[in-house]
Amino acid sequence: MREVDVARITNAVAELAVDACNVLGDDVVAFFEKAAEREESETGRDILRQLLENAALARETARPLCQDTGLAVVFVEVGQEVHLVGGSLEDAVDAGVAKGYTEGYLRKSAVADPIGTRKNTGDNTPAMLHTRIVPGDKVKVIVAPKGGGAENMSALAMLKPSQGRQGAVDFVVDTVSKAGPNPCPPIIVGVGLGGSFEKAAYLAKHSLLREVGSTNPDPRLAELEDEIERRCNALGIGPAGLGGITTVIDVFVEELPAHIASMPVAVNIQCHSARHKEVVL
Repeated sequence: MREVDVARITNAVAELAVDACNVLGDDVVAFFEKAAEREESETGRDILRQLLENAALARETARPLCQDTGLAVVFVEVGQEVHLVGGSLEDAVDAGVAKGYTEGYLRKSAVADPIGTRKNTGDNTPAMLHTRIVPGDKVKVIVAPKGGGAENMSALAMLKPSQGRQGAVDFVVDTVSKAGPNPCPPIIVGVGLGGSFEKAAYLAKHSLLREVGSTNPDPRLAELEDEIERRCNALGIGPAGLGGITTVIDVFVEELPAHIASMPVAVNIQCHSARHKEVVL
């Protein structure tokens, strides 16, 4: 049994939060570079070049990519051979969020009493924490700040099984179409198929952690992702919603078996500031 002090998790979360908000992943930057060459709209090409400039400036000056530094979504995978010591995992993660968002001068966007006073919690806590127990003696920590504009355009439907594959594809594309410019396209579309009401939503959000440009190892799902991407880009929404062929950066699908009477489909939309960083302790 390997002991890991939760203070290490606090420090990791703090560092990852700042890094994720300030440094866009190389995979997304590479997409922008290619998209700027093939985009048919002059306005769209200009916007993509501005996104590249913004990413470079954020990295060079250690400033956030976007003023909306999001709610702190945190995924923690704890090896079953790990014994966490020194306190509560949840408290440690929240302490890391508070430290990172305060010392890193990141905007605090969490409000308590969401249908009442909506008072800011002051340090962007609590984290939206997802934990898994996995084999091994390591702890993986992933911080994925999630902005409100894209999150607000996400959706979940409990479709009838008879609606089948076509019904699921139509729902995803319709969700992107209705979102229009609101989630700051180009966007990443995370899709959760099956499971239950809450599990489908988790799958959709977790899928956003995949590398842009990667191929789903399941050929059936890879084909589904390609079809959704083609249909979404054909909507003509384009960069910043001002028209063009670059509406979607990528589409990621995760799937689980579902109840015989159910077909949950969740769509979690990520804006062009597709931010997530990770470390293994």
